[in-house]
Formats: sequence, structure tokens, C-alpha cells
Amino acid sequence: MAGAKRPIRVLVAKPGLDGHDRGAKVVAAALRDAGMEVIYTGLHQTPEMIAQAAIQEDVDVVGLSILSGAHLTLFPRVRKLLSEAGRDDVLVTGGGIIPPEDMEALQRQGIGKLFGPGTPTSELVRYIEEWAAEHVSA
Repeated sequence: MAGAKRPIRVLVAKPGLDGHDRGAKVVAAALRDAGMEVIYTGLHQTPEMIAQAAIQEDVDVVGLSILSGAHLTLFPRVRKLLSEAGRDDVLVTGGGIIPPEDMEALQRQGIGKLFGPGTPTSELVRYIEEWAAEHVSA
């Protein structure tokens, strides 16, 4: 592609005490296969560690994988920390075991689309690419 735009930069993180990261690794691999630059932070990250890594790595998107049930606390905390750092431009999205009513509540708080177990990775890739087409400059 002549004059290709830079790749979309995505930080994939596992906040909290949840020790299962197979899904996060599958998502990271799918995003990488789609041509995105992916930084995976590993397990047991605090919202502060995630926000700091997102700022240091100058990412466009933060994808949180949460299976612990703490999504109503963790997603807004990461969003708030990024906003406080002047990075309202970062998309905070993700997935996990999140009831539909909680997904709606989080989206009202500025969190992007959230994905449940079994969602095809192509759906997540398409969502991020469409978001980036509107929000990320070359």
C-alpha cells in the first residue's frame, strides 16, 4: 500500500486478580494478524499500570479482558486515569463475562463496545478498524 497509514496500536491487558489469559492471547494474536501493533501486558495489572503503559506506548486502543466480575470498577477506572492524563482520545474496549445491562451501563460511561465469550475475533477486529478509521490519524 503506497502511503500506508501507521498500524493501529493496541494495548491488551488483564486487570485484577483473574488468572486466565487464553482469551486475551487469542485476541492479541487476531489483532496482530490483522496488521495491528499489539502490546500485551500480562496478568494481574492494576488500572494504574494499564493506563501508564497505554500512555508510554502511545496506543490508540486499550482492550481489557475481565472475567473476574470487577468490570464495573475496572473499565471506568482505566478510562478515568487516561482522561486525567489527557488521553481522552484512547478507545477503551474489551470483553469478558459481562452481563448485557452492565455493558450498556459502561458504554454510557464512555467505554467502547464490549464483547462476550465466543464472539468471533473478526467482529472485534472490524470494530477497532472502523473506530480507528474515524479517530486515528496517520
